[in-house]
Amino acid sequence: MLVGLTGRNASGKTTVVQWFARKGVRTVSCSDSIRRWLSEQGTEESREALIEGGRELRRSGGPGILAEMLLDELSGDDAVIDSIRTPGEVEALRARDDFVLIEIRAGADSRWRRSQDRARPGDPADRATFISQEEAEEVALDDAGQALVATAEMADLVLFNDGSLDDLHGDLEELFERLA
Repeated sequence: MLVGLTGRNASGKTTVVQWFARKGVRTVSCSDSIRRWLSEQGTEESREALIEGGRELRRSGGPGILAEMLLDELSGDDAVIDSIRTPGEVEALRARDDFVLIEIRAGADSRWRRSQDRARPGDPADRATFISQEEAEEVALDDAGQALVATAEMADLVLFNDGSLDDLHGDLEELFERLA
């Protein structure tokens, strides 16, 4: 089983990954490939560095490079992959017949609240910046950029996450039974 997660900022992807981890499923992120590259370059990790690092890797290695790097690392293991942000990554992951892409979807108000509650480094302090960052990630200007809208359109399943944590966990239990 190879599950990929896509979704907008603060939609609940990390919560879903943590849930799968508690089930004993290996978890990785496309951002892990970028983090390793940034470390090799001696670049400090930040939201901006991750975005630009992803662009640079895609420019040099092609639109699916982040996913290809993870596939090599996974060697066919069951896993959940977080932060799938481009159609090229989805296409690379579809090389495995057990790949399923899930879009985690939540409304803008819920995501804004979650962003403020978690207060991660790089999370915007004001709603206008939150919306602006999101709009910049929606449609790629080239194969190196993030394309959340096009990636979401490739999803095999959509998991709505506007309810409680218990609601999400219940939905994940049902999903896990279907996938396992």
